Formats: sequence, C-alpha cells, structure tokens
Amino acid sequence: MANQFDKSRLPSRHVSVGPERAPHRSYYYAMGMTEEDIARPFVAIASAGNDSAPCNTTLNPQADICRQGVIEAGGTPRRFNTITVTDGIAMGHQGMKSSLVSREVIADSIELSVRGHSYDALVGFAGCDKSLPGMMMAMLRLNVPSIFVYGGSILPGRFHDKDVTVVDVFEAVGQHAAGNCALQELTELEKVACPGHGACGGQFTANTMACVGEAIGLSLPNSNMAPAPYKSREEIAIAAGRQVMELLALNLRPRDICTRAAFENAARVVAATGGSTNAALHLPAMASECGIEFDLFDVAEIFKSTPYIADLKPGGRYVAKDMYEAGGVYMLMKTMLDGGFLDPSPITCTGKTLGENIEEVTWNPDQKVIYDIKTPITPTGGVVGLKGTLAPDGAIVKVAGMKRLQFSGPAQVFDCEEDAFAAVEQRKIVEGSVIVIRYEGPKGGPGMREMLSTTAALYGLGMGEKVALITDGRFSGGTRGFCIGHVGPEAADGGPIALVEDGDMIAIDASAGTIELMVEPDVLDERRRAWQPRMNDYQAGALWKYAQLVGPAVKGAVTHPGAKAETHVYADI
Repeated sequence: MANQFDKSRLPSRHVSVGPERAPHRSYYYAMGMTEEDIARPFVAIASAGNDSAPCNTTLNPQADICRQGVIEAGGTPRRFNTITVTDGIAMGHQGMKSSLVSREVIADSIELSVRGHSYDALVGFAGCDKSLPGMMMAMLRLNVPSIFVYGGSILPGRFHDKDVTVVDVFEAVGQHAAGNCALQELTELEKVACPGHGACGGQFTANTMACVGEAIGLSLPNSNMAPAPYKSREEIAIAAGRQVMELLALNLRPRDICTRAAFENAARVVAATGGSTNAALHLPAMASECGIEFDLFDVAEIFKSTPYIADLKPGGRYVAKDMYEAGGVYMLMKTMLDGGFLDPSPITCTGKTLGENIEEVTWNPDQKVIYDIKTPITPTGGVVGLKGTLAPDGAIVKVAGMKRLQFSGPAQVFDCEEDAFAAVEQRKIVEGSVIVIRYEGPKGGPGMREMLSTTAALYGLGMGEKVALITDGRFSGGTRGFCIGHVGPEAADGGPIALVEDGDMIAIDASAGTIELMVEPDVLDERRRAWQPRMNDYQAGALWKYAQLVGPAVKGAVTHPGAKAETHVYADI
C-alpha cells in the first residue's frame, strides 16, 4: 500500500492546494492529470538525456520508466531535462572550456526547475562526467528527498582480441603521429572502441562519480555499475522511483545522508578504485552545498592512507562491466569495511546505514577485479595530493598503475593546451622535461580544461613515462602517466605556475607529496613584479560570467557561497 502524504507540509502545496491555485491546476488538467494526481506529492525526475553522446542516450528512457515506481508508491512524476557537455567530444579543442562550466549550469538548472515548479522530491539520471556531480550538487542544494541514478557504462570494444575503450583511440592518435599506427588501423579502432550506449567504461570520471553516488549514500546499493544496455537498468529506475517516495515519507533528506563521514567514505572509495582526480574537484563542490568544509587537502589526506584495490583501467586491466560482475561497489566496500577503512554509521537512501547495507553482501573470493584489502595492489591510494613552492594551494596526481613516483627535470612552458599539443605532434617535447601548461585554470581558461588529447598523444609517441606534465587545468579520468593537475593558485591569479620559465628545474615527489619550483625566492620576486595578468578571449557570454564567479580549485571551483550562507532551505518553503 502506498504511503499517505500531507500536502500541507510539502513544497507542492504552493502550486496545487487551495482556491487561489485554480489557475495552476488548470495547467495540470491540460496535461491529462486527475484530481487524484494533483493531490499527490510531485516528484521531479531530472534527466541529462540527449543525443550528444552515447553516455546520455539511454537516460530519457530510464527516466520515463522511473515514473512507474513513483506512481506505484503514491507520487506524481514530473520529468524535465538538463544539459550535458560530453568530454570525449569536447576534448582537445575550445569546446572543453564548456565542460566544467556545465556542472554549474546543470546544478543551477535543476535547482531552478524544482524551485519554479515546487517539486517535493527528486530522482536524477546522469551519464557523462559533469552531469553526475552537477545532479548530486542540486540534490544537496535543494535538500528535498532525492535518489541519484547513473545511466550505466558502455560495454568494452574489442580490437585485436582485447578489450578497448575510447582512451585507446586517443592514444592511437599519438601512435599515428609517431608513424607507429597506420591510418587504416586507427580507422578500424575508432569504429569498434565504443560499441553502443553508455558512459566511458574505465574508472574515468563518470564511473568514479558513479561509485561516489553509492559510497556517499545517494544511490541504491549496487545500482550504478550495471552497464547501460543491461535490462536490469529498468528495474533500478523503477526501484529508485519507489524508494524516493519512502524517503519522502521518512523526510530523509540528502544532507542527512551526506555527512562529513559519508564524504570521507566516498573519498576512500575513489582512492581504492584508482579513480579520477576530478573527484578532488567534485567532492569539495558537493560538500559546499551541504555547508561542510572538505577541500582538496582533506581529500588528499584520505587518499594518502587508503589502499588501492580495484584493478580498473586506465591504470589496471578491467572496466565497469567487470566490476559489476565481480559484485560492484558494495563488494569493494565490503572488504574496505572489514579492513577498517570505512565508517559504517552514515544513513543511506535505503533508510539503513551503510554498514547495514554492507552486511547483506557476501565476499566473493573468486572474482579477479577487486583485491582483498589485506592484499592490495598498492598499499596507498591511486590518487595523491601534492603541495610545495609550485603549488602552495595544492595539486593532485593519479598514481594508480605508475611505476615511478619521483620526477625532476627542466620546464617546457606553454600558455595553452593547443601549443603543448602542437609541440607533441611536432616531436618538440624533450625526454626528461616537465611540461607546464598554464592559464587553463577555472578562471584563466576559463573553464579548467582536461588535457587527455595531449597526455594520450604523449603515450602514443612512447613518451608517457619519460616526461611529467603539470597544469592549473585538469586531467581526464582516462589520463595516465606523471600528470599533475589543479595546481593552485592558478596562473590567472598570479600563482607560482605563472612565473615558471623554460629551463627552470621542477622536482616532484608523489611519495612525499611535494612539488617544488627550484628557483631562488629573490628571482621569483623579480618575476612577480614584472608579471602582468592575461586577458582571455571570452569577454562575454557564459564563460565570461563563470570566470567572474568561480573560486579556486582547492575549494572545488564553485560559483556561489554554498549552504554556509543560506538563510533558508528550499525543502522547507
């Protein structure tokens, strides 16, 4: 039997209850709704579905199936869409400046739609990188009962009898430039690497944040690793619709679920899976929506003490489908909890604690993807925080799968990614050098681009292990090699990265967590006095607006003060 709800306590009373709301109700009747439908709670079903990329093509059908669960449990579903910018298509050109900006637009657009129509609860469907944190940020900002659903990953492609992902295609571009991959072979690879619907299959940003959804308690247990083409995604969508009504009945809200302990659990899961460095940007942004202080250094401290136990691409051998078949995120969390690396106490969207959910999982010793916490792949996490004279506000590097954790060499400096990529293609990168790409930060880009085209091309040329790369921009979750991002303060703010010159020695130690610019302080002072801020090409429009508002990467590159500055919460209107 469906729960009974008192609409006088819900936001939707403002658009559906009383004689003064007759004009509003006339719109609902126009859409075929009945008096009974209007009397029920209104549940927003937000979808990031579109035809832009395979990450998003199954989201609208999943969102529509979710309606069934909402109706069965006594609610009235109201679906709407938000945008995405798909990194795989935006990568390597000016379009990538739109990617991180889209996270804020997604969160803002969901907030505005829910506020404008006075919805009582929210189920969100997302597929591509920034749509996952954007959706969860909106849930935390609005604080109405919410469930996050990932649309699922793509199945791996097959090429020359091995599993491949889109990252293999990016790296093949570099091999082709080096003369080691015929154009015909590159063409054959690009046609099979992405065999259907779903987000990138490795432990890149989308799957990393999908793991976060479960670890932090906003997603149903073992719901997010199921690949997009699997029939079970329909069952998950219906279950999410039913469960959000339970959360509404319990008045269990996202900020009740996403406590500081839950954020720490999520960061540990990222490290244990060798996840994307972008999590160190998105977790602080999500925490800001709750009024929780949780910055890059908090994330890095957790990463430093967490074993790496999931053998996932790009540092490992397997993809999301394999992890799902091995038992999913909860199988991973089972061994982490047994080893004392998770807090079992945070409540989740099941209404039970994380520990209670994990109790229902039996460890599978026969699967090959997730190692026992007692015998990890490496004893410390797949992602490491750095700090030093080149990055006083911090930086981050993904070390999963890396053999070399120290690097020093002379700088080769570029003021944008295009110049660096051209130097790679023209074979102008010197072995042993530290490539510096600056003015690509949140403000300076604007938009903090990812550098996958450049890093993948370096690997394709056989230079991936022979150079280091440092930027105030970001790296894709698919990036591998000694690649350090999120350097702060960024160049646009006059950080030390703006003062580096060709030939300056830079020393990086991922074991010690340091990144040093080996230049005397008086020389840097002289350079600082001569330094002039740069003007970018985006002096109007959304990117200009973003550059005016965005804060530093160390705090998540957010564009508003967050819950700490709130005077009211939407859910209580």
